[in-house]
Amino acid sequence: MLNRALRRFLGLIWRLIWRGALAFIVLSIALVLLFRFVPPPGSMVMVERKIQSWINSEPIDIQRQWRSWDNLSSNAKLAVIAAEDQRFPQHRGFDLVELKRALKASLDGERLRGASTLSQQTAKNVFLWSGRSWARKGLEVWFTLLIEMLWSKQRILEVYLNVAEWDTGVFGLEAAAGHYFGASGSALTERQASLLAAILPSPRTRSASRPDAQVERRSQWILQQMRNLGGVRYLERL
Repeated sequence: MLNRALRRFLGLIWRLIWRGALAFIVLSIALVLLFRFVPPPGSMVMVERKIQSWINSEPIDIQRQWRSWDNLSSNAKLAVIAAEDQRFPQHRGFDLVELKRALKASLDGERLRGASTLSQQTAKNVFLWSGRSWARKGLEVWFTLLIEMLWSKQRILEVYLNVAEWDTGVFGLEAAAGHYFGASGSALTERQASLLAAILPSPRTRSASRPDAQVERRSQWILQQMRNLGGVRYLERL
């Protein structure tokens, strides 16, 4: 009798697990498919910033204006690719070359280097919370695969440029261009685009309008990489 009751209980738990997993898979696919056509209403990073501001009793206003692909500066598109993910047109969500380099550096005892692609960063910004855990990493892989399968490369970059954080409460290229340069996100110069891309690793501690020496060096490197990639014609590969 006890064994039968235990088997029933375990069977119930198993059914709940696989039904929950199936529901998650279906809902996540539906959500990613929806955002292929509809702008995401926000991002998990925006939610986190709002919650943090409430906890700290320091309310912030989220600055964000969605802009479609054709209304985003080509210089900014290229600058972000040059800075963050130069194999973006070729890979399917994960840059194996950079992953191997990061693994080798780690095994050699060097400082951990980033290897996240623009696809991974988009998945994290839109769908996931901050932090480090195996569960979060698994979800990052799942959502990265989904957006690579269901979105075009242009769509991935379009969403990224509209949800990326460029300062506290400043999200998306349009808001960042106005915040730093009083400009439109569709009309950034190469210099302005390179400065915005240069602060992406630490957007809340760096400034594109008042660049320190590190940001300036990074900006100059990005400008050179943009030229090495062949200029904005590189975007035709997307």
